[in-house]
Amino acid sequence: MTEVARAAGVSQKTVSRVVNGEPHVSAEVRDRVLKVIHELDYRPNNAARALLMGRHRRIGVVSLGSALYGPSTLLIALERAMQRTGYSFALASTLDGQDGGVAAAVESLLDQGVDGIVLSEPVDDGTPLRFKADVPMVSLGEGVEMAGGPSAMVCADGVAAARIATEHLLGLGHRTVWHLPGPQDWWAARDRVRGWREALAAAGAPEPALPAEGDWTPASGYRVGRLLAREPELTAVFAANDEMALGALRAFAEAGRRVPDDVSVVGFDDVPAAAYLTPPLTTIRQDFSAVATRAVDVLLAMIEGRPHPVEPDGLAAELTVRSSTAPPSRRTPTDRPAHLPQARPTPT
Repeated sequence: MTEVARAAGVSQKTVSRVVNGEPHVSAEVRDRVLKVIHELDYRPNNAARALLMGRHRRIGVVSLGSALYGPSTLLIALERAMQRTGYSFALASTLDGQDGGVAAAVESLLDQGVDGIVLSEPVDDGTPLRFKADVPMVSLGEGVEMAGGPSAMVCADGVAAARIATEHLLGLGHRTVWHLPGPQDWWAARDRVRGWREALAAAGAPEPALPAEGDWTPASGYRVGRLLAREPELTAVFAANDEMALGALRAFAEAGRRVPDDVSVVGFDDVPAAAYLTPPLTTIRQDFSAVATRAVDVLLAMIEGRPHPVEPDGLAAELTVRSSTAPPSRRTPTDRPAHLPQARPTPT
């Protein structure tokens, strides 16, 4: 820092202000200091800075070690949101179904030294997660009970989004809507079941029995879709995610149930491929970037001692209407031509 100050013609305090992103430095001086930093390849000593300032300038994230679209997209959005703050990013992954995995991941981050933690863990048993930590924590799903530091929750409103999807199908004239659920140890899957049920109850529509739950994959959507295709009264399906909707589309096609003529299908997530399926998929679009940005903003407010909403409102999702939904056909299932193909064995 002394060398940078000498080369830039400023004090060490000014260099410190530039490095830490503090105000009260003119644009001209800031540019000059940054130019010298680049030329000298100066890197702050983070360990020394943490001792001096009491902060690590690092945020930890606990996330499921998964390539599934939702968790992986949210993780990327979190990293991008943190990049603009000047904080570094430390990741601790958990394994689906691993007992104590979340607590172990939190302990790992605390051992590394972090100023706060974002808990992006989609799997739980439905009870609040409890931790003892002296740093703030933001949960992107279920509630957190903290002993030590403050906590808050930021999430998309999955219940409202599921209501929107179900109401769209009911509004087209379908008597009821079947649901293809995700794994019920995921809070997002439970929210979607709840929103589906609320929409049916509000409309006075009968609630079909839930079929076997899927696991978010196209293969599970295909497996459950083959069962749903046998229901003669089925005309509308809300799938808990687009990947399972994709599998269900194939199952309906093989059973001779045309989409959307015989069965309307709505997915959830708006994956990049959704617009290019046959037919293009009507789905719920989640704004992962907005969730990540709010989570990081709330966490930084707690780290810096600024006011923050204790329980931020769930962020709204939006319905993207494409060609997989339509009013119910006047034909009954028994009117379908006899030559239509029967369901095939599950592919391997």
